[in-house]
This record gives sequence, structure tokens and C-alpha cells, in this order.
Amino acid sequence: MSGPRPIVLDCDPGHDDALAILLAHGSPAVELLAITTVAGNQTLEKTTLNARRVCTVAGIRDVPVAAGCARPLRRPLTTAAQIHGASGLDGADFDEPTVPLSDRPAVELLVETVMDRPGEVTLVPTGPLTNIAMAVRREPGIVSRVREVVLMGGAFTRGNVTPAAEFNIAVDPEAAAVVFEAGWPLTMVGLDLTHQALATPAVLERIEAVGTAPARTMGRLLRFFGDAYRREAGLASPPVHDPCAVARVIRPELVEVVDAFVAVETEGRWTSGMTVTDFRGTLGRPPNAQVATRLDVAGFWDLIIEALARVGAPPAGRGPVATA
Repeated sequence: MSGPRPIVLDCDPGHDDALAILLAHGSPAVELLAITTVAGNQTLEKTTLNARRVCTVAGIRDVPVAAGCARPLRRPLTTAAQIHGASGLDGADFDEPTVPLSDRPAVELLVETVMDRPGEVTLVPTGPLTNIAMAVRREPGIVSRVREVVLMGGAFTRGNVTPAAEFNIAVDPEAAAVVFEAGWPLTMVGLDLTHQALATPAVLERIEAVGTAPARTMGRLLRFFGDAYRREAGLASPPVHDPCAVARVIRPELVEVVDAFVAVETEGRWTSGMTVTDFRGTLGRPPNAQVATRLDVAGFWDLIIEALARVGAPPAGRGPVATA
């Protein structure tokens, strides 16, 4: 298949989800078919509002935004307000969004989009995997019809919400187990990779220098995000997890991967949500995932800046866009 790669971005905005949306919209290498939202970084009501806010700032008018699952499959919802704030997207002021919410449920939209374009659509989940698991349960046929799944989640060394578990997987490990066991082509872009994508002061200067309203908004959001990471995690600069999954789709060579068998722990007292990653075949199971290990950091940030320069830029011959 030639031309842009069709993708559905399933997300829980979230500061790094916001950057993932802008990257997907600003890259000519992908066709953003839909944005589906899930509870995770904040409640579903807030993540859905945030997706509409980002789309409004970025001028994304022709991509449906659909709300999905408000809670994990079996567990109470845990959010990340300590990192993303009370709104889920603290750090910038937003006007009332003008991008509407689709009247179609996210799971229905996911299923129909994949089934209507067999072998074409890549699913890019950057939040808890509840919507994706529910889509598999609703229509198992999507497993053979999807092109691939490239998800942000997991880790093969250590977690970020517990010593063992990364946030997206820990919020809904039962859903993650469904996704990893489905048998479709899957890439896990986890913490070991995303912690190489740090929004350093030099990166923030590059983003803000783009000069468009979306880039300036993103700069403010990332400064809040950075302050939260310094306070809560002791990191000098925040990792931007979710755009790494989108970057893998746009330019696969930016993200090195290794085949492995990945199992999601759902029952461990101390390890619930852990992505147990077997690179050596110790468990005697064939690989079910490509696991991201190394990022071309310079190439990644160049890709981000190029995309941001396209989002909200004035048409040729026009003056500068209004500020947000």
C-alpha cells in the first residue's frame, strides 16, 4: 500500500497525548482516521474534552473524536492527576472547543474502521488498553484485519507507577493481557524507549520557536509537564512517551526493536501490570511483540518540529495565525 499510513489514535490526553495528536496531524506520512478516547490520565469526560481542545487549537476539523470506556474492565479507575493536573491538561488556557464529539461510541468506531479497510489500518493506543480489548471482544475479526498495533505502554526493566508496572498497563492489566494475547502484529513502545525522548530546555526552545499557536500552546503544556516530573519523579526533563509510538509508525527506523514474548501480569501482589518480557526464549514461547529498545533522539525531535511547523501554519500569502 502506497501513500499515507491510515491510523486510529486511541488516547487519554494528557500532555504527551496532546503532542502525539499534533505529530499525527502534522505528518504527511500518516492519515489520521479517528481519535478515540479512554479514561486514564484523567476521567473519560476530561480526556475527551482535552482531545477536542487539542483538535480545536490545531485546526483538526475532519477527524472524528469518539469517547470510549470510562473505567477499566475489572478494576476501579486510577488517574495521573499528580502529573497531568486536575484537568488532565494543565498548563495552558483553552477556549471552549469547537470540534464536536462524535455520537458514535469509540469501540464501535474502532471496529468499523478496521473492518472497512482490511489490512490497512494501524491502531496506535497511547493510554490504557480498555477500548482496544473491548473492540477485540466485540469483533474478534479485527485481529486478522488490522495492519498492526503500535502501543505506548509497558517496560522491560522497571515501572513508573510501581517498581514493576508502567501506568497504561497498570491501569487495566486485564485489557492489556487481551491485547498482547490477541495474535496480531504488535509493537510495544515502553518506558525503556520513551525515557530517551526528553523534552529538555533546548527542545522546548525549538518547539516555542516554531511560532504557531499550537506550538506555543504545546510549549506551555510541556513546561507544566516538566515541573510535575521534577516534583513527582525527580527528573530534570520530562519524557514525552506517547509521540514515540506515532513516530514509530511515521519513520520506523527511528525506533529500534527486538522480537520478544511479552506477558502481562494480572495477579501478582507486587507485580500487577508488569510486562514480563522474554528476549531469550526462556519461557519457551514464540515472540508476540516487537519491543522498542533504542530511539534516534535527534531524528525524533526533528520529526516533531517538522510536524509542528505544519500544524497551524498560515497558508501561503497569508499573515501569521492568531495566538491561542
